[in-house]
Amino acid sequence: MRSSGNNFFKYIFILVVIGLIGGAVYILYYSNNSENEVDIDEENVTVSGDISIVENIKMGISNFDTMNPILTKNREIINIDKLVFDSIFNITSDYRLETSLGKSISKNSDTSYEVKLDSSIKWQDGSTLIATDVKYTIEQIKNTNSIYLPNVQDIASVETPDSETVIFNLTRNIPFFEYNLTFPIVSSRYYINEDFANSGKIPMGTGMYKIASINDDNILLIMNDKWKNFKTFTPRTQSITLHKYNAIGEIFNTFKLGNIDIVNTYMTNYNNYVGTIGYNKKEYAGRDYDFLSFNCNDNILADSSVRKAIAYAINKDNIVSTIFEYSKVAANAPLDYGSFLYNGEGTITYNQDMAKKTLMDGGWSYTNNRWQKSINGYVKRINLSLVVNASNPDRVKVANNLKSQLAEVGILINVVQVNDDRYYNYLNNKDYQLILTGVSNSVSPDLTYFYGNGNISNYYNGDLISKLYSIDSIKEAQKIANEEVPHIGLYRNKGTIILNSSVGGDFAPNWNNLYYNFDKWYRQQ
Repeated sequence: MRSSGNNFFKYIFILVVIGLIGGAVYILYYSNNSENEVDIDEENVTVSGDISIVENIKMGISNFDTMNPILTKNREIINIDKLVFDSIFNITSDYRLETSLGKSISKNSDTSYEVKLDSSIKWQDGSTLIATDVKYTIEQIKNTNSIYLPNVQDIASVETPDSETVIFNLTRNIPFFEYNLTFPIVSSRYYINEDFANSGKIPMGTGMYKIASINDDNILLIMNDKWKNFKTFTPRTQSITLHKYNAIGEIFNTFKLGNIDIVNTYMTNYNNYVGTIGYNKKEYAGRDYDFLSFNCNDNILADSSVRKAIAYAINKDNIVSTIFEYSKVAANAPLDYGSFLYNGEGTITYNQDMAKKTLMDGGWSYTNNRWQKSINGYVKRINLSLVVNASNPDRVKVANNLKSQLAEVGILINVVQVNDDRYYNYLNNKDYQLILTGVSNSVSPDLTYFYGNGNISNYYNGDLISKLYSIDSIKEAQKIANEEVPHIGLYRNKGTIILNSSVGGDFAPNWNNLYYNFDKWYRQQ
């Protein structure tokens, strides 16, 4: 009997121990996995002040290709990637340069720059940022024909004398080269022994968020606890869910149903999809800048009074309203997209009476329904040809609008519609009197394309050129250009961030960085 009782208690003891071990294993397993898994549909809520904040923000993307910042061609992924990947230098909401991965830059010569990296910055796996990462990134940009190729195409070689120093040797003198160093940096060690262009690894960054998972339907970003500012400041939004769609129309419909919080668009008719009420919006000037260029070597347009008169005669708001239904924004100059360097001083604005007075002050007389003047013993009349590419129907409409507006002050314009081959021949050879054209601005305040040697307008002003290469004098250069009018800015595209009414924060988007200050964005319950 005693032996049987002992065995009974022994079995009970063994069962208790097994139960305790099993419970401990379960708790440990659950704890470990809860740190690495985030339910993308769970709306965790925190209280901040008087408002309850949902810790996840939902966005939508269409035509997804890859989250790799060097390989993607998707404009929305490019925007989102700025939350995951840092660049050597960053651009603020008003296009100032600020430090990021780089903490300083010095100019050794016109074609050599040296950058010191912030060695305290960690990749999301805990490894340290090193100079080789920058060199490797530039190599991949060049090898893959990345969208960032224009940023690095004039870098002849990169030296890394130590882990914190990067030396860029250039093929030529590039004004404001430091603004080119705004492309995302990837880790060289993370892709060691990998085919970068075909790697299946989830890309890793140093930014505010990290990519937790990618599947057929969603991409989940969560806070990066290795982010350089994480210990001193925690973003109000702890995770971002990117829902994948086939088309932008699907995103709009989902937004309207309240299942998407933020949509960015350059479309002009988004109201047709989401209506006009129940949401907020933030508009920003885009990078696409259209302008009217003069050939200042032409014997009539060499006269600045003619160029100024044409500028006075053009009502840009009329173009924006009648042709584009306010989907564009009137533009005056290359830097008027929000740059802190933009200087509107001396800008000529619409005034038909001043157009006529300017011509008369310049020695022109209005005779037989046209302006004329004796130049070098010959009577010259203002009857100008305006070249436009026929394949661009909007520009054709603008050209005809300009023709009508200028006719109101007696300036005669003949619109010449040509095919693309002839158009680019005119443009590249500067073989025109007037041409309607445009560019996509870079973040750099480099204005040599417009006013430097060999510029598009065949315009020369030595004083202006001397002021193009310094931040301290570029505003003075713009004032001269505004008064001399080698070209006339007309309009630029406009973007819109549409926000669910529950989304709040400090919104300061620009076309280079839609999500500037995103650490202060949040969604209320």
